[in-house]
Amino acid sequence: MAPKHPHRRWFRSPWLWWPIGTILTLVILTPIVFSVSPWPGALLIRSVFTSNAQKLVEVMQPFAPTSGVDSVLDVAYAPGSEFTTMDVYYPTGTTTPLGTVVWTHGGAWISGDKANDRSYFQILASHGYTVIGLNYTYGPEAVYPTAVNEINGALAFILANAATYHVDTNRIVMAGDSAGAQLTSQIAALTTNPEYAAREKFTPALQPGQLRGLVLNCGVYDMRPMIGEASSDTSGATSATSTLLVDLLTWGNNTSLWAYTGDRNLGSSPAVEAMSSIDFVTAAYPPVYITGGNADPLTAGQTVPMIARLTALGTSVDSLLWPADYTPPLPHEYQFHLDTAAAQTALTRTLAFLDAHLAG
Repeated sequence: MAPKHPHRRWFRSPWLWWPIGTILTLVILTPIVFSVSPWPGALLIRSVFTSNAQKLVEVMQPFAPTSGVDSVLDVAYAPGSEFTTMDVYYPTGTTTPLGTVVWTHGGAWISGDKANDRSYFQILASHGYTVIGLNYTYGPEAVYPTAVNEINGALAFILANAATYHVDTNRIVMAGDSAGAQLTSQIAALTTNPEYAAREKFTPALQPGQLRGLVLNCGVYDMRPMIGEASSDTSGATSATSTLLVDLLTWGNNTSLWAYTGDRNLGSSPAVEAMSSIDFVTAAYPPVYITGGNADPLTAGQTVPMIARLTALGTSVDSLLWPADYTPPLPHEYQFHLDTAAAQTALTRTLAFLDAHLAG
């Protein structure tokens, strides 16, 4: 006998309800999972950053010297962690201490690797410097102030092993990009501001006189503009598109900082407050080279205010900014796009700064 309602067979089919049930479960559970732990969001953001970093690796590789630079890779500067390693580059045949650049990579405090910037480090080293790229434990694998303390520990290790790695301990420039610029600027403030260091229970590895300067690329120096709530503006298609982008950036910033600080309540987080190096710079701050791209939203909100603050303190500031209508537009981390004229200009200015402040 034929079924009474053959057209309803689809309704009882497990092949229909399994995907529907899966989709409904994801719709219900995904917001919950993303709201109770920073891990899912951080891993999603990390995957995007890792993909973008690989693209920059490919852009920089053709510009790296093919000879004349030696390296010692994956040196453990602290035991017990796969993250606490450093790479060292110096001109082939080096036998004497050289002015040294210690570079901290970016990655929104939750991603990145020193190996991504290897070509750039080789270029700098080919101009007569020892260049050291640092890894550190980012979030959410570890929370603040782990990275700050690890980088300080790396500096202590570098000083203790200066002869091995051709480091002139009295000629050091710290450098960084993006989140690495934030970390670099913060450690410089901790090194030159005793009250800030005491408040954070931080003992600097470097003496102020050893820190000859800073190279800060596309960094974050004031955490207050980085945190916030999603907008509720829904006034039209154009506005909605813009609002969506802002909301995505806000979500990304909040998630990254939650993962790095371990604090869900960012607005009252002591870690977030301590990370705002712009509040702790003093007249003792070292000379700075600082830059940002005209299409990087961090330039207007972070780089320009930091320049103004340092200039008001009387700090020597070598700034490289670009007109708003400069084309092609220069994105975040533009300095690594070595196939562009702007990045080559930034490299030239960086080398000039190093020449001025690491001269023997």
